[in-house]
Amino acid sequence: MDNISRRSLLSAGLGAGLVVAWPGAAVAVSTADDAGLRTDPFLLGIASGEPWPDGFVIWTRLAVDPIAEDGLGGMPSRNVAVAWEVAEDANMRTVVARGVEHAGIETAHSIHVELRGLRPGREYFYRFRTGKHVSVVGRTLTSPAPHETPAALAMAFASCSQFEHGYFTAYSRLAQDHPDLVLHLGDYIYEYKKDSYVIGGGNPRDHQGPETASLAGYRQRHAQYKSDADLQAAHAIAPWLVVWDDHEVDNNWADEVPENKDANQLNDTTERFRQRRTAAFQAYYENMPLRASSVPAGFDMKIYRNIQWGQLANFHMMDTRQYRDDQLAGDGWKKNVTERLAEDRTITGAEQEKWLLDGFRNSTQRWDILGQQVFFAERDRNAAPEIDDVSMDGWDGYAASRRRITQGWVDANVRNAVVLTGDVHRNWANDIKVDYKDPASPVVGSELVCTSITSTGDGSGSTADPVQAWNPHLKFYNDNRGYVNMKITKDALTADFRVLDHVTTPGAPVSTKATFAIQDGVPGLVAR
Repeated sequence: MDNISRRSLLSAGLGAGLVVAWPGAAVAVSTADDAGLRTDPFLLGIASGEPWPDGFVIWTRLAVDPIAEDGLGGMPSRNVAVAWEVAEDANMRTVVARGVEHAGIETAHSIHVELRGLRPGREYFYRFRTGKHVSVVGRTLTSPAPHETPAALAMAFASCSQFEHGYFTAYSRLAQDHPDLVLHLGDYIYEYKKDSYVIGGGNPRDHQGPETASLAGYRQRHAQYKSDADLQAAHAIAPWLVVWDDHEVDNNWADEVPENKDANQLNDTTERFRQRRTAAFQAYYENMPLRASSVPAGFDMKIYRNIQWGQLANFHMMDTRQYRDDQLAGDGWKKNVTERLAEDRTITGAEQEKWLLDGFRNSTQRWDILGQQVFFAERDRNAAPEIDDVSMDGWDGYAASRRRITQGWVDANVRNAVVLTGDVHRNWANDIKVDYKDPASPVVGSELVCTSITSTGDGSGSTADPVQAWNPHLKFYNDNRGYVNMKITKDALTADFRVLDHVTTPGAPVSTKATFAIQDGVPGLVAR
């Protein structure tokens, strides 16, 4: 792929003469009426996602006042025609597809275009226009043809971007690393109102509006995040695969159970929480580059799905919130909760579990990668073997569910199983076993856990956690903010833990804290 700089991506197409330079522009321009918009409506940026061999999704959402209280971005209550085009070059001279969509108030003036008929394994560029206003140019890719094994895939994954806890510098550093694919593993937004989730020393930025519970509130919150230039840069550089975790709806929610069930709290009934989920899911779809297959149906929305990168990699994007059993023992870290071992407990739900196990059996790819939300490997905080102290919110709280998934890829002879995780605001690198209590149990896979973009603030920089002493499969720990870069080839997967020293002030440089490799056909992590 051409090594196009972030600056050229974000500035290409902004000149006044470019509109008339479009091939066939007369048709597109005449139908892209801006409804009299006097200011730039592309303040929320652009994005792409869901790459497949002949296409992808391109997205934008119009807003002239992103933090408007009604969540509608200051847009008129009528449809606005938006022209789009896709080209083979960043200067948008070789246009291969174009069209016009109508952005309406019923979807907060968002647009999702599902492209088909393009060439596999190619780099493309795209932009939008309405009236005199033209968006920045974004870069995206189609995935390789199903039978092809590309030489390499450069990708990144990230999670947990609490707007109030710091600046999104890590997103711009990720963009500068020029990945060809980005996975976001949840907590893209946070639901809290100002001054309710405060880090030591105080939050450097504030949320607008109340805690998100209504459609207007979620739309406003997504728009505030999407207004951030660093986040926009990361979206513009590559296609994204996204899944939610909890804060896109409510902290530590589980299926139809909210965090707070007290009658005096925000979510006091199942019906009220269903209404909150409905609002959150609608806003999530409106603000993410997702396919129409993920359009919500009330308080249900299917986001678990499979994306293949030729014969190199199989991405199983999971949902560990919508179908899980409620957390045990009031949630949190708890000691000796034997119910967590119950065979009927599930974090995925039966249908998603079957889908995943079938995916393992049908996979022909070199690498099977699970993109999911919460800590997968066992992490026991108590050194005494007769006492365990584990998180009820992670897979430790659903031990049989974890065992079925792990044994499933073993039984299916998956060649290389790698779990990618977010949620915990720290970097970890872990070996995976079927039975963690048996020291002789073989390593059957690997887990890479990315830290947060900003959540919990700057971090201590520590590279040691006491629990590693009695959890020898936990190979690496770090408390910085950042993301993970990966390079996948047929012979190895290499992961660089990219970190920033601070996020409470903008502009921090990025460095690599640690590098781990997984060799093809050899389960387990090797430090580089």
